[in-house]
Amino acid sequence: MSGAKHRQKGDRVERELVERHKAIGVHAERYPLSGASRFRGSSHDIDIYPFGREEAPIVAESKARKDGAGFVQLESWLGEYDVLFLRRNNTDPMIVLPWRVWAALLAKIPRPTTPDTNGDTP
Repeated sequence: MSGAKHRQKGDRVERELVERHKAIGVHAERYPLSGASRFRGSSHDIDIYPFGREEAPIVAESKARKDGAGFVQLESWLGEYDVLFLRRNNTDPMIVLPWRVWAALLAKIPRPTTPDTNGDTP
C-alpha cells in the first residue's frame, strides 16, 4: 500500500472513531494534521472530550491493520473479558478495552448539556 493509501486509511479510521464518539454523545475531533506534523507540539490523532469541551481532552492515538498484525495476541489475551492490563516491569500498566466497555464508561461521566457556540450539544 502506498503512502497516500496509508494516510487515507488512517484518516478514514480516525473519522470513524470521531463519529462513534459523537453517536454516544461524546464530542471528539481529529487533531489538525494528525500524524503529519507536530502541530502545537503534538502528533496524536484524536481529541476526546468526555467531560465537555471546556475541559482538557483525552489525547488519543489510533492504529489500524488490515490483518490485525500486532493485535491478534492482544485480542487473544482479552478474550471475552472487559479489560486487559498490560504491564512491563517497573512501568505503569497500559489498559486495553473493547468498545462496548469504553462506551459504557463514557456513558457514566456527567457532561454539560448546554449547546456550544455552534449550537451542538457536547
